[in-house]
Amino acid sequence: MRRKLFLIGGLFLVSGLAAQTTDEAFIRKMADEVLVNGKAYDNLRTLTKTIGGRLAGSPQMYKAEDWGYNLLQQSGSQHTFKQECMVPHWVRGGKDQATALLPDHSKKELDVLALGNSLGTGEKGVSAPVLLVNSFEELEQKKDQVKGRIVFYNYHFNPKFVRTFAAYADAVKYRVMGASAAAKYGAVAVIVRSMSHSTDNNPHTGAMRYDSAYKKIPAVAIGLKDADWLAGQKNSTVTLKTMAHFLPDVKGHNIVGELKGSQFPDEYITIGGHLDSWDVNEGAQDDGAGIVQTIEVLRALKALGYQPKHTLRFVLFANEENGTRGGAAYADAAIKNNEKHLFALETDAGGFTPRGFGFTGPEAQLKKLKSWAPLLEPYGAGEISAGGGGSDISALHEKLKTPMSELLPDSQRYFDLHHARNDVFEAVNKRELELGAVNIAALIYLIDQYGL
Repeated sequence: MRRKLFLIGGLFLVSGLAAQTTDEAFIRKMADEVLVNGKAYDNLRTLTKTIGGRLAGSPQMYKAEDWGYNLLQQSGSQHTFKQECMVPHWVRGGKDQATALLPDHSKKELDVLALGNSLGTGEKGVSAPVLLVNSFEELEQKKDQVKGRIVFYNYHFNPKFVRTFAAYADAVKYRVMGASAAAKYGAVAVIVRSMSHSTDNNPHTGAMRYDSAYKKIPAVAIGLKDADWLAGQKNSTVTLKTMAHFLPDVKGHNIVGELKGSQFPDEYITIGGHLDSWDVNEGAQDDGAGIVQTIEVLRALKALGYQPKHTLRFVLFANEENGTRGGAAYADAAIKNNEKHLFALETDAGGFTPRGFGFTGPEAQLKKLKSWAPLLEPYGAGEISAGGGGSDISALHEKLKTPMSELLPDSQRYFDLHHARNDVFEAVNKRELELGAVNIAALIYLIDQYGL
């Protein structure tokens, strides 16, 4: 009996080693294809330099949609389609301006950007004394001083967080909710310290949200050097002028390509990033990198003649930056069509050196992903951790309980560029970008082969 069990156990071991060897060989082939023949970097150059910033509702949004549709087809998509959704059409309306006036009558121009979805001051601008607060708690302590003032939130990115997305999660509430929190006590505008720990003075925009219970007041982000300077002044007055406003919603589209599954064509694995970006930059890291990585995975699999078991969907999501309506539309269509979604992966953390993947789903599935770490480690992404997904696939997870994951590149430089004017093509490294695509392709291959 022992000999029989030993022989059976030995067969399983040999079978497992053979499968692992096969997987290693195919992942190596995918890596070679991407690293030798990859198109991601050149595609990113075209997206950023010929189209540029792609804010929802803008003419560049439509140009990017057509570019993405055509490139998916050229890269081997067997079924390419546009998935309609209504998107917000917020426009900056001109140059954002801020001037500080000190008691000695000296002036200083401040580098600011209106926050996305904010309403502007109009041509007349707004001028008021500045009230410095370092937190919402301090705002409450000073609430009797707020009326008629411009509240300046000088909340710093916490340098103690090694994973910089944790610092962003900690600070972003001031950008999102700061205007209404100050308007509650009569503020006429807010200035928010940029969500960054960079060493330059580029302001970082990003979406904010108004609470309908309070007046909608102008809101701007300020560069870090100017934030430090303003925090050191006493009795300063700032004049703001921003022309931001909303136009009626317009039609936008998720752009979707597919490789049909040979065994389970009605079961879907999604890979994607968001096609839109802010208007002040080229959107290279956020999220042009994720878009071209998504398309590169399709191209590489097709080039190798890979026939997936499940249908692989490559999705260029619309309107992540100031509405996430593309992700919502994708999930709603999945529900309407009674689709079965096995897994969704988003790449929206920049094209930096890959470190691993975050995963949100059952513990048993996380354990299975971790068992594949040795296959990913040679390409840099062997760290598999709990927690992770992305704004565009979160609706799929919430509504259909689809397990979700995200590529986790090294994050140390990401918030030097995030939502700022320096998020341009030149800030992306070709090798780092390609290695991200390699690891995404490897993980998608493993899930397609073995499921979760």
